Amino acid sequence: MKLKSLMLGVAAAATATTAQAADLPVAPEPVDYVRVCDAYGARFYYIPGTETCLRVGGRVRTQITINNMADEEDGWGARGDNGYDWDTEGYLYLDARTATEFGTLRAYVTLEGQVTTGGTESFDFGSTYIQWGGLTMGYLGSNFDIFTGQVWSGPIGRNWSDNTIQQLAYTAAFGNGFSFTAAIEDGLDRAYGSYAGTRLPDFVAALGVSQGWGSAQLSGALHHVRPAAVGTDEHLGWAIGAGVAINLDMLSSGSNIFFQGFYADGALNYIGASTVTINGTTSAASDYVGNDTSTGYSLSAGIYYQATPTVGLALDGSYMDIDYNASPDHERWAIDGSVQWSPVSGFTIGGDLGYSHNDLAGVGDLDNIVARFRVQRDF
Repeated sequence: MKLKSLMLGVAAAATATTAQAADLPVAPEPVDYVRVCDAYGARFYYIPGTETCLRVGGRVRTQITINNMADEEDGWGARGDNGYDWDTEGYLYLDARTATEFGTLRAYVTLEGQVTTGGTESFDFGSTYIQWGGLTMGYLGSNFDIFTGQVWSGPIGRNWSDNTIQQLAYTAAFGNGFSFTAAIEDGLDRAYGSYAGTRLPDFVAALGVSQGWGSAQLSGALHHVRPAAVGTDEHLGWAIGAGVAINLDMLSSGSNIFFQGFYADGALNYIGASTVTINGTTSAASDYVGNDTSTGYSLSAGIYYQATPTVGLALDGSYMDIDYNASPDHERWAIDGSVQWSPVSGFTIGGDLGYSHNDLAGVGDLDNIVARFRVQRDF
């Protein structure tokens, strides 16, 4: 009886001890919660355990382009040409920023994948660069470029400078919206014609202003022309450009209009030069003909009108004239209009219709009519 009482007592004591231990507070394991970073705008978050802010985004788009419907030797009229092109694209970007004593340190990466007509797949990088204070190093839009269009998708090319390019640039901000950029950029990417091995990058400078009324920019570039043909002279090509965009807030918020013009001597890529084949003759497509540089200019304009909170209308136009000296001069003008509808935020449906006219002096002319329908989801 005494043994039984003793065992019961021990069991009761053990139970009481266990209950008391369970009631003792236990220190929780540390948890790194994701925090919102509001230093650089919406949708940035701190990477847990760091002071680096990250934004992740992208888009998916699919589009059908109805190729040239205006000429019997091109597009729909040529048996060997596709009457339409169908493209679907996925696009992702990462934008990482960290505050330092020398300014913001930023890394931006774009990844793009595409499937085209016939199931051809491709994968590539888009804009990918590092910024630190006023320095920019990597692959992104040229500092020479000013305005690159208003329309939704632009199936007809317009003639202006629009290059994503390797570069090393420094931008100085002067306050009140004024800035100056000096850069070296990949000259081979701007080569128009048959070039020998590259020796010098292009030197680019831009003076810009952005204020409540709109924006404006002056651009200049020096380009080394080094023809492939032995015995052909090398040249220092150059280009200049100017443009202005004016906000049309009196019509609606987001509406605007732009005008710009470019001139080039031995640097035709800077005016958005394009080639064409008419009656078996292809435009010279070169920064030089013989030992002489080619010259040309382009003028362009565009307007965007936010007709309703969900509907946008746009129209772009350009004119280009190239003097090839010993080859047929090339004139081209183009116009493109679009309508786009965004029924919900981040989702847009729209269509474009474009027309261009090419003329090679003494050879003939060629018309192009191209249409495109696009659906796009941004996130």
